[in-house]
Amino acid sequence: MNKRSIMLAITLAALTSAAHAQTPKQHYNAETKRIATRYAEDKKLCAEETESSARMQCLRDAKSEFNKSNTQAKADFKSAGTAKPAANCVDCGRVTSVVLGEKKGEGGAVGLIAGGVAGALLGNQVGSGGGRKLATVAGAAGGAYAGKKVEEHARSSKQWTVNVEYEDGKHDSYVFEEDPGMMKGDQVKRSNGTIVRR
Repeated sequence: MNKRSIMLAITLAALTSAAHAQTPKQHYNAETKRIATRYAEDKKLCAEETESSARMQCLRDAKSEFNKSNTQAKADFKSAGTAKPAANCVDCGRVTSVVLGEKKGEGGAVGLIAGGVAGALLGNQVGSGGGRKLATVAGAAGGAYAGKKVEEHARSSKQWTVNVEYEDGKHDSYVFEEDPGMMKGDQVKRSNGTIVRR
């Protein structure tokens, strides 16, 4: 481990221990800072989109999530004075990591057929006689495969895997099709087969 890694580990440990002793106001300030950081990261991800329409939609989604998270943080802060701490909460835990991945899309009949037809048409323009038939069949097969792969890529989507460690030491993972807005260290609670912030 180099000096930078050691300093980072010490800082993280200090922040974690400080998070347990935060007042509601300190928690609110830390949460709004975390939300702003997340929004900045989301905007960077949006900038990587190649099409402008996808980039604009990504930015709108990021802004909507930012506003929703800020509203939730304010509501949590207001209710902090009336909330009572849970004792021995078996459904309570802490996020240990959030992994962003890509869910592979499924190719269907549309891509298969469209690719096969396009490949057959191109193959039919090559050669003559028996060679043309062979090129047509080969073009249809290659086109069908390519069409299937194009459709799989077009239907791929992002997915977020949130790993949680519960207070009793057990671990679990939850997969979300949309950004759950959670980060490492967030306190969560199991509810109806999924997790929510607490």
